[in-house]
Amino acid sequence: MIKKEDRNKVRKRKHLRVRKNLKGVEARPRLSVFRSLNHIYAQVINDVTGETLVAASSLDADIKDQNASGGNIEGAKQVGTLIAKKALEKGIDKVVFDRGGYIYHGRVAALASAAREAGLQF
Repeated sequence: MIKKEDRNKVRKRKHLRVRKNLKGVEARPRLSVFRSLNHIYAQVINDVTGETLVAASSLDADIKDQNASGGNIEGAKQVGTLIAKKALEKGIDKVVFDRGGYIYHGRVAALASAAREAGLQF
């Protein structure tokens, strides 16, 4: 069985391998996803300036009011919808998706599909 620390090292190695070829620019910033056991976080980042343009997580008041957990698919869908809504308000409609070294499955896929349905293009 793989230890938790080793699994995270593997994820970080995968993330660095993906990030070599993935860059968010002003016209098409990067939508980065991070998940923990209990929460999920998403950021829209301009890598040229190193600036976070928009951020949303399962800890936001909008999502906490709905009693959604970030540790399940429903919470991830709500975070995806919220990040897309915030990005569209700032005039960002096209992004590059960065799955953060995680497998595109479960909460990560749910967040991505909810962001697409809410109007983001990747």
